[in-house]
Amino acid sequence: MNRAMKVLSLVMAGGQGIRLVPLTRERAKPAVPFGGKYKLIDFVLSNLINSGLYSVYVLTQFKSQPLSEHIRDTWTFGTIQRDHFITTVPAQMRIGETWYQGTADSIYQNLCLIKEQNPEIVVVFAGDHVYRMDVSQMIRYHTEREADVTVAVVPRPIDKCRGLGIAVVDDYWRIVRFEEKPEKPTPMPGVPGMALVSMGNYIFNREVLLEEVSADAEDLDSEHDFGGDILPKIVGTRAVFAYDFRQNRVPGMSSGEDNSYWRDVGTLDAYWEANMDLRTATPVFNLYNTQWPVRTADFWNPPAKFVHEAGDRIGRAINSLVTDGCIISGGTVRGSVLGRHVFVHSYAEVTDCVILDDVDIRGGCKLRRAIIDENVCIPPGTIIGYDTEEDSKRFCVSAGGVVVVTGEDFAEQPVERAGTPQPVR
Repeated sequence: MNRAMKVLSLVMAGGQGIRLVPLTRERAKPAVPFGGKYKLIDFVLSNLINSGLYSVYVLTQFKSQPLSEHIRDTWTFGTIQRDHFITTVPAQMRIGETWYQGTADSIYQNLCLIKEQNPEIVVVFAGDHVYRMDVSQMIRYHTEREADVTVAVVPRPIDKCRGLGIAVVDDYWRIVRFEEKPEKPTPMPGVPGMALVSMGNYIFNREVLLEEVSADAEDLDSEHDFGGDILPKIVGTRAVFAYDFRQNRVPGMSSGEDNSYWRDVGTLDAYWEANMDLRTATPVFNLYNTQWPVRTADFWNPPAKFVHEAGDRIGRAINSLVTDGCIISGGTVRGSVLGRHVFVHSYAEVTDCVILDDVDIRGGCKLRRAIIDENVCIPPGTIIGYDTEEDSKRFCVSAGGVVVVTGEDFAEQPVERAGTPQPVR
């Protein structure tokens, strides 16, 4: 990548995340916690910063306050370098009295930012996916191909492409057609069982982006979306290339790790499965890469604590991620991901669960294949995840059978944060 080239990054973080309800009931999708201590937005921002791209606007819209606060607490530069910034930009209705009508419209309503910064290249990335990527390598590919637009793609088995956008390429990886969530995706060249899924990450030459979003804004039949409208229209008139994510390499990759790991955690099941990917001794996505760190807020929490009580009450965690401030007091955690300040009391069993921050799991509880939202107190003896029919009467249950519990489900049970373990009587 030519370091003298001026690059501006725009992160699309305004989606509602409807398929992740109830986790997105009070927060934007990019603000959803992931992997114990992170937010989804941390992955794209870490990739940009680690790639040497320091001029970033985060375009927000729905339920943006938790996301804005997280970026304020985590992603603040100093004031010496004026072109080093990560700034949230809420929907301001600069052009008309409407919210963003789509991803392309969100850019169109903020053309002033691009014109003010005057970059040569604009990076437009999604704000809610889990992956590692050296974006400078994609920019180099974009310039070497003399592309107008470059779209990051990742090969996926055709039977796993449902609900995703597909790029159809020629032998030179120039995109000849886009298929928006097709029933029968077109295979990639030479590999009949695989198709190229768009990652929602684009690189535009500045003038091309300005011209195309402006033209799209005047199209009354458009839904003003990059994947559904702009890109399918310009493949015949612009040089639009696909960038194979498999060729991207970041330093510090460990043995057994998948360098093409990318997850769109757009559903509850996908979210749970991606968290479960982190548990094993040799995970396909390793959070412990110090050469390409995933950055997030540090709240100076105390260390996690495991308490061995009298008799057979042993506080232990097996094949699990346990974040700062957790206390496992005579309970057992297996194959789970625990956020900050989770308290697991005596005789409680937590198996294959995603537990978000400040959850109190009282004595004798049995939880399996569950997602527990922040600030929930699970009453003593509660059993979740062992009877789908009963769980469906009380909680949200995903299509794959994962139970999602929020504070509203146990609203009458206040969370009492204890400083020391409390044994079951």
